Amino acid sequence: MVTAKPYHHGNLREELLRAAVAAIEEDGPAAVSLRALARRVGVTHAAPTHHFGDKAGLLTAVAAEGFRLLAEEAADAWERTGNFLDVGLAYVRFATTHRAHFEVMYRPDLYRADDPEVAAARDTASTVLLGSASQVTDATGGDGMGAVVAGWSLMHGLATLWLNGNLPPELGDDPVAIGRRIGVFLFQASEAARRGG
Repeated sequence: MVTAKPYHHGNLREELLRAAVAAIEEDGPAAVSLRALARRVGVTHAAPTHHFGDKAGLLTAVAAEGFRLLAEEAADAWERTGNFLDVGLAYVRFATTHRAHFEVMYRPDLYRADDPEVAAARDTASTVLLGSASQVTDATGGDGMGAVVAGWSLMHGLATLWLNGNLPPELGDDPVAIGRRIGVFLFQASEAARRGG
């Protein structure tokens, strides 16, 4: 006699999200399927469908969780240090320790970018990341927003290059230390521009 798999056990939605993150880390977001996720967790294939609807719904939940986690880490860095570079380093740390989330968050073709939960989480993360613009305006000759976006672009690029194994090995294997090393050049350029040369 075949025993049916249980539909619910514990906090199934959270367990499915954790399993999805693990599957994305192993094989990338394209390889995730609701059926495979159900097998991984040991539930019927209807369970992930009940919680997320479809693959896009699942990845929307992963993206929303990622943006919330990023906002928390970036806000914590700003509150602890008040330092624009440290916020950038928190971004690199997040990207390299939450790879699955990071790989989904900046791929809106994979999820429902207009979903209210993901939109709110993305807006919160953007507010934290861009919120230091007014504080760095004086140090950048008046273009704080430009400086913040330049720093964000630099750290996003670094994280992406590190995750894909495209950085020279002589830079070492600590992405945050590499971020500190290269971030200083952005701030030197900003300071030189502020002083007029």
